[in-house]
Amino acid sequence: MALFAIVTLGVYAFIEIADELAEGELRKIDENLFLILRSAGDSNVPIGPAWLQETAVEITAIGGYPLIVLTLAAVAGFFIVTRRYGAAVYAVLSVGTGALLSQTLKNYYGRPRPDLVDHLDTVHTMSFPSGHALVTTVTYLTLASIVVGFLDDRRARIYVLCFAVFVAVIVGVSRVYVGVHWPSDVAAGWALGAAWASLSWLIVHFIGRKKSGASV
Repeated sequence: MALFAIVTLGVYAFIEIADELAEGELRKIDENLFLILRSAGDSNVPIGPAWLQETAVEITAIGGYPLIVLTLAAVAGFFIVTRRYGAAVYAVLSVGTGALLSQTLKNYYGRPRPDLVDHLDTVHTMSFPSGHALVTTVTYLTLASIVVGFLDDRRARIYVLCFAVFVAVIVGVSRVYVGVHWPSDVAAGWALGAAWASLSWLIVHFIGRKKSGASV
């Protein structure tokens, strides 16, 4: 029921944000939130010391496709060599379809990147929704869901899930900080990413129960 609620709320939140975007009612809110992270004297300069800017660029790389693919390959490879083929397939399909969904929606909405400041990171795609926020959320929640399946300690499960959420949050915030996404892009990515990861988890759970019932 919790997963179903996350799917429903995530999809609803994404649709609401997309509707507001289509009506042009997000621009002012986005600009105000966006500029909170910029220096009052020069909007091209993010707030904080130089090391924070460098850290933000490094954090935002966590949600980039090179590191996501490398992480997914390492985890899926581990499951394959340990003969946990179902977990490997689940991880690849969940993350892969999430990335495909992200690119499809970017092309559909075609929202330009923020034009208020210079970008601290190179970008090649459209802005809505944030692919880093969406794919990072899907990836780390999917991997967390697999890990908790092997844990009996409740506190360990909570820790793994909380850490996955933490990674998704800091990557999303970093995208706004480096100037390449509007806050609404990131919020939509988080919402749909959580919904997609939860939907994948539900499907796997349903298939598992069907197989258990068939074997009985």
